[in-house]
Amino acid sequence: MSKTSLKIGPLPDKTPQKLVVLVDPPLAADLDDYARIHSEIHGAEVPAAALVPLMLETFLASDSGFRRARRS
Repeated sequence: MSKTSLKIGPLPDKTPQKLVVLVDPPLAADLDDYARIHSEIHGAEVPAAALVPLMLETFLASDSGFRRARRS
């Protein structure tokens, strides 16, 4: 095998982890509304459950207090 190196190294583990979250009915309704609006804007039906992981990633990435605490 050659010693060729590529800019992209080994891929990280992307195996989904199941997490069950219970939400109050008003939040469930808001998530369903968000998914409906998202689907209308982008022209593709997307269930709220598919959007929640992206919402959580966005929230955590935008929380500077969380990032600071995690580094310390």
